[in-house]
Amino acid sequence: MKLFIGEGNPHCLKVLAALELSGVRCETQLVKHEEKVVPYLTHPVLPILQLPSGQHLFSPNSICQYLFDVSGQKATDATNQWLEWEATNLQPAVLQSLQLVALQGKRVEAAAVMKEPLSWLEQSLSKRKTSFLTDEVVSVADVVLWAALYPLLSDSAFEPGDLQAVRGWFERVCSVSACQSAALRVLQGKGAEALKSFLQKQPVTHTPRRDSPSNSTEAEDSERELSPEEIEEAAQVYSEGLKDFTVVTERKHPVLPQEGKRNVLITSALPYVNNVPHLGNIIGCVLSADVFARYGRLRGWNLLYICGTDEYGTATENKAREEGLTPQQICDKYHCIHASIYQWFQIDFDFFGRTTTQHQTEIAQDIFWRLHERGFLLEDTVEQLRCEGCQRFLADRFVEGECPHCRFPEARGDQCDKCGRLINAVELKNPQCKVCKETPVIRSSKHLFLNLPKLEQDLEQWLQTSTAAGDWTTNARHITRSWLRDGLKPRCITRDLKWGTPVPHPDYKEKVFYVWFDAPIGYLSITANYTDQWERWWKNPQQVELYNFMAKDNVPFHSVVFPCSLLGAQDNYTLVNNLIATEYLNYEDTKFSKSRGVGVFGDMAKDTGIPSDVWRFYLLYLRPEGQDSAFSWTDMALKNNSELLNNLGNFINRAGMFVSKFFDGCVPEMLLNDDDKRLIAQVCWELKQYIQLLDKVRIRDALKCILNMSRHGNQYIQLNEPWKKIKGGAEDRCRAGTVTGVSVNVACLLAAVLEPFMPTVSLSIRSQLQAPESSSRAMLSGPGAFICTLPAGHRIGTVSPLFQKLENEQIEALRKRFGGLQPEEESAGLKTPSNSSVAVESKPNAGAAQHTPASVTADPERAKQLTALVAEQGEKVRALKAQKAEKSAIGVEVAKLLDLKNQLCLAEGKTPEPPAQKTKKK
Repeated sequence: MKLFIGEGNPHCLKVLAALELSGVRCETQLVKHEEKVVPYLTHPVLPILQLPSGQHLFSPNSICQYLFDVSGQKATDATNQWLEWEATNLQPAVLQSLQLVALQGKRVEAAAVMKEPLSWLEQSLSKRKTSFLTDEVVSVADVVLWAALYPLLSDSAFEPGDLQAVRGWFERVCSVSACQSAALRVLQGKGAEALKSFLQKQPVTHTPRRDSPSNSTEAEDSERELSPEEIEEAAQVYSEGLKDFTVVTERKHPVLPQEGKRNVLITSALPYVNNVPHLGNIIGCVLSADVFARYGRLRGWNLLYICGTDEYGTATENKAREEGLTPQQICDKYHCIHASIYQWFQIDFDFFGRTTTQHQTEIAQDIFWRLHERGFLLEDTVEQLRCEGCQRFLADRFVEGECPHCRFPEARGDQCDKCGRLINAVELKNPQCKVCKETPVIRSSKHLFLNLPKLEQDLEQWLQTSTAAGDWTTNARHITRSWLRDGLKPRCITRDLKWGTPVPHPDYKEKVFYVWFDAPIGYLSITANYTDQWERWWKNPQQVELYNFMAKDNVPFHSVVFPCSLLGAQDNYTLVNNLIATEYLNYEDTKFSKSRGVGVFGDMAKDTGIPSDVWRFYLLYLRPEGQDSAFSWTDMALKNNSELLNNLGNFINRAGMFVSKFFDGCVPEMLLNDDDKRLIAQVCWELKQYIQLLDKVRIRDALKCILNMSRHGNQYIQLNEPWKKIKGGAEDRCRAGTVTGVSVNVACLLAAVLEPFMPTVSLSIRSQLQAPESSSRAMLSGPGAFICTLPAGHRIGTVSPLFQKLENEQIEALRKRFGGLQPEEESAGLKTPSNSSVAVESKPNAGAAQHTPASVTADPERAKQLTALVAEQGEKVRALKAQKAEKSAIGVEVAKLLDLKNQLCLAEGKTPEPPAQKTKKK
């Protein structure tokens, strides 16, 4: 046998300790991280154990278990369970903590990540009377867990809390000479610092947040200790089976509020019609709202989900000019594009409308007159920026400049994205028209303002009630409070534009309403286009709960400006009870840009060959709830292959296949023992957590509950080995039947909880299992109950795999395709068409290098910015080379560097150097 290991690889710590402790004779060879030991693996892996037969083991835990087996120390059920727990629960947390410690020096954050698994380990060890995990002697389980924790717990500065039992056990394993020598060989006395090179090559990992959805400070996790009473109660509910349960399978339109029911009205921020939405737009608004809407319908709520395109304003006028169409034609075109994209992503609106309608004009003008009659409007002459090149006053979003407060160079004419302060466009330093890049001039114009200071007291009173009783995300509360803290100021509600809702006042007949006064009224007008009884939703605050979904930049207009408009109208309008705002989703390490071909936009996702359910899953998995997050192709492949394929899909497929293969497609009889009841209780607890979390719109955390359910199921199958027991005697075959029956019922529960997240996958599971139509609603009603919905004798359908692996080659091709225009494309002036469903991919043109522009105009300010970007990208490339990263990864960053250098040359008024021609060596 031969063991291949690498320096600074924490997984090698396990196998070296296991090798010495087991006493097995085996040659060890040190190899580099990037060296491929096993030819058929798609990427380098260490450690590797080459067996006498020539075959290989490359899972660290499997290697350790094999070495102990060879030495005669056979694994027990208890050691197997510990190994499963280490691989599925402990290892992800350890890897994230090591990245925080070794790469960022964040020991406090790392300790927080480890709190849950270490707390559970502390509980387990406290109840044991043996010196080690399973016995009075060190087992393979002790070696594996000790090795995983050693780089962290051996660091004196790492303080995970008071863990007396864990510390005692850890020190006892540390005293074993085999463990001491393994630690010295791998870490060389440097602790976690020795792992830097290894960790830099690993994808960033995130462990699920398992904090309780209530305000309780006591952390609860997936391995929560269940009382005997809880276990028995869960088993009893499960065994009672599916009782008579009426389920409404078809929605009847129009959906209207009903007496005695929970009436929920959901809106997602109206997407602007002038462009194609990218992944960040989709997760921030429509997809998040869709999950909650689907969940609410499963819970039996009387629910209406409306949305539509926001179509008025300068942006539409400019887009029409760009494409040579009228504003109305642009709206018609992009409304269809948006609707098509959301349909592909399976966004299940009750109605998807638009704002260029007669209802919009009537309702907006009615609110305007009510505000006017009640004295909530002011008249004032204001200075505005006007672009002489475009011959128009510039809307706030079409002027950019330096923020007068924080000096951010790309502040908009209404707000700075960096410091969050409101801005009057004329206050910007070095303003620039975003359309033609000319410097605008200041001109005077008379406008109408909403008198926010006069409405401030009413707003404060309403906010106090709404934020106390409803579910407002933390960022929504903070942003709203920051507006109020600075004191409200009158807000202009008119604009000098042509394309918009006309102001009905005779003195302002040449003006239209400002988009942020007008657009939120679109929720009302779209509902009015859905049903002429729209006021039963929008003038019924006593019976209707309103949920608004949006990205954080939309918050002040939904929490201050729009509510003030409705409060001032004094017409019993329904105001938001629950304001749900996300942070921003970025693309890899940059921003989405349609013009530069950077990032995946809605109309491109379907052309990747990746199903919409997988897109939904990954976007929801990294939903930017508490902080900004970033889409990553590597991470998407990892989550697909590990969580969907190996965890969720593996469990559901195995459960169904066991029924088909061992029991001729019929669910077998289930005679529950304590292990079965414990699994049922664990899954039931996860279900209750799922419901509590989704009730509070904690969408990402609820998804982790689903993955925990299937993880429990996989461990249960692995420990009980029904594929072996089915070959045994009558008792073993009976046991195989029980495990199979319980497992396939867990799969049926997974179909139910997956429905809001992955509707097509959910439908496929239910179809394969021939699950009763009422099963989902039955298990998700009330606090949630895991019920045996597939009793003994139930015949399932044909079982087939649910997910496909995403291969490295496929992912690299997609990364390149959506990574931005190549230098050749930039120099040729190519751009990705804004309505194209496929990003431009050009092959190198041999003649392109010979072509030089006739003249190049210098841009000193742009050159200054690019100089800094070139320096930053150069450092990134040097760091990757120093880390000996994969050539493909380095190549991508080098291409970006060359592109930036070419742009810098152009900005300096120079002609970029042609690419060097490769010559063959003689």
